[in-house]
Amino acid sequence: MKKIVVTAKSIEEAIKNGLAQLNVTEDRVTIQVLEQPAKGLFGLIGVKEAKVELELKMDAVDIAEQFLGEVFQTMALQVAIGREQDQDGVLLNLTGQDLGILIGRRGQTLDSLQYLVNIVANRHRDTPTRIVIDAEQFRVRRRRTLEQLADRLAGRVIKYKKEVILEPMSPQERKIIHSYLQNHAVVRTFSKGDEPNRRVVIAMRSQG
Repeated sequence: MKKIVVTAKSIEEAIKNGLAQLNVTEDRVTIQVLEQPAKGLFGLIGVKEAKVELELKMDAVDIAEQFLGEVFQTMALQVAIGREQDQDGVLLNLTGQDLGILIGRRGQTLDSLQYLVNIVANRHRDTPTRIVIDAEQFRVRRRRTLEQLADRLAGRVIKYKKEVILEPMSPQERKIIHSYLQNHAVVRTFSKGDEPNRRVVIAMRSQG
């Protein structure tokens, strides 16, 4: 957590200078006054400046990164965490060696890790931040695979005029299939069954 000590002629000026250094607003820091300003002899000699300490408050993503760091340390994994903003929230992309253990079968471990991270990061917040965890671009590759699967199965439905029921998928993966085919001119999708065995069905659209 970043912390700086700033001196100036007044407490207000020290705080202002510290916020400028950190490039944040006052609500993003905790402030502690270390020394009050004092005039010296005759108002000239031995003037003591104000000294304040500004410490950045951790936001949800900072907490998420700290939590992940502790998990990786426990697992003896060397993992770098990259942060980027996307339209849905914040993406934390993990890079390193032997990350298959973090991904799991079809991303199930990654989904569980993402679920835990969001709980830890947002537990004391009125407005939660959506945090997506990816590892070595797994989610990008998995999305491409699912979209290719949707294309292929939609073609089969059109050819044989018979609905296709996919294997059980997570809510995130079902959403990819539904979104990809939602504007398809010939086929439609819906889900059936109960978790964790809920499945996507691809069927012909009603004609007329």
